[in-house]
Amino acid sequence: MDKTTYLAYCQCPKNAWLKVNKPELHELFELSEFEKSLSIMGHEVEMMAQKLFPHGVFIKSLEKDAVDITRQHVERKTPVLFQATFEFDDFSARSDILTYDAVSDSWNLYEIKASNSLKDTNEVDFIEDASFQAVIIRNLGIKLGKIFIIHLNKEYVRGDELDIKQLFIIEDITDQVGEREGKTWNKMNQAEKDIFEKSEQELVCECIYAGRSAECTTFTYSHPEVPAYSVHDLARIGSSKKTLRLLIDSGIYDLDDIPSEFHLTEIQSNQLTAYRNKKPMIDHKSIEKELKELQYPLYFFDYETYASAVPLFKGFHPFDQIPFQFSLHVVNDPTGETDNFEYLHQADSDPSEMIIGELRSLIGPKGSIIAWNKSFEQSINTQLAERNPKHKAFLEDINSRIYDLMDIFKKQLYVHPDFHGKTSIKKVLPALAPELSYNDLTIKEGATASQKWREMIFGDLVPTEKEKILKDLMDYCGQDTYAMYVIWKVLAGTSST
Repeated sequence: MDKTTYLAYCQCPKNAWLKVNKPELHELFELSEFEKSLSIMGHEVEMMAQKLFPHGVFIKSLEKDAVDITRQHVERKTPVLFQATFEFDDFSARSDILTYDAVSDSWNLYEIKASNSLKDTNEVDFIEDASFQAVIIRNLGIKLGKIFIIHLNKEYVRGDELDIKQLFIIEDITDQVGEREGKTWNKMNQAEKDIFEKSEQELVCECIYAGRSAECTTFTYSHPEVPAYSVHDLARIGSSKKTLRLLIDSGIYDLDDIPSEFHLTEIQSNQLTAYRNKKPMIDHKSIEKELKELQYPLYFFDYETYASAVPLFKGFHPFDQIPFQFSLHVVNDPTGETDNFEYLHQADSDPSEMIIGELRSLIGPKGSIIAWNKSFEQSINTQLAERNPKHKAFLEDINSRIYDLMDIFKKQLYVHPDFHGKTSIKKVLPALAPELSYNDLTIKEGATASQKWREMIFGDLVPTEKEKILKDLMDYCGQDTYAMYVIWKVLAGTSST
């Protein structure tokens, strides 16, 4: 069992069993675009962190060759090893960096993480990760000294050149791993029994007690009794674990089966009412009041960004968002006619100045700027102002005029049964304007747009491939602002009824 399988087991044992024993379910384990981008970033960060240890030996071979070659280097006490590979019993691990300490005659283990801290936002347990490796290495009779996590320094700001030593923080987790190893070894043995000795029916997917965003990839396979639209889709149910557990333990999966007296939040109750009545709940007066606050011209505005783990340009921190594209649909008066303007950066340089310059030429001193989830656009403008202080007044003015169209739906002024408890634009648009959809686009969501821009700028592509990505990016970003425009028109018509 390798580390990836073990960590998957820690999150959901049944999911790990299926991945190993039912390869025909491979489609359920395909990486999402977001996961693919994380994998690419992880590789880039690893290659960069290796530069902290000059003259390291990279063990390229796979499987048995790698194990044998690693053993030879350990016996020779080679100072630095990259991707040292170990096997003990039926467990295997590849270590990012292993260094020999001649003073203590021991090996120091370094695990590299493309994260700004020891706490991973994707709930991967970094300590357990390192503990798994430590258990295997120690059981082979290899003396381990210190154990470290190398992660990105969120305070680092890139200058003209990248400073590798300032980019990373090396944290000593030796004691934390030491406290964990006994439990890890027990869990490893349990994982081996569960995955290789038990039948599928003997394992249970505990994700039944989690909200949709926390479910494993094989949830629908393991729980065919749960409808596609179920109690797991109640708004913010993942944060109401007690409520979800009570429903599941009562055998209630279908929204139709929730008793009328069952306590739900106001948002969840509205969602359920709209679902059962099969029609939207609309607060006409409040919507009209919201929209009357908007001032012409209306600027429907959206950024596309790329968050690079390793800062690509001067002035950026790790994972700062690089705004490489924007779209703007402008409505000048109540007639509702719109003009579209857009910019997509096509050079391998910092887009900031060009983005600001284009915005200055298009956005006047008056009028409401309409976004969806405005905190994102505002944060990008704030970062742009920090890196380009001469434009601070302009960018702060934009932020002061941004109205969040999503607020109408977050405030429950418009609740549609097809929203399924969500307020994302991709849920709202098809419910209010069924003729429009993201399904016909090549790029359908932001993670793909981000990765495709990176590929277009820095990838080894022929001109026709770059042109295709450019067109797809323009189509996607333009769809976001056009969607806001269409939703506004629907709401404006609704508010006057």
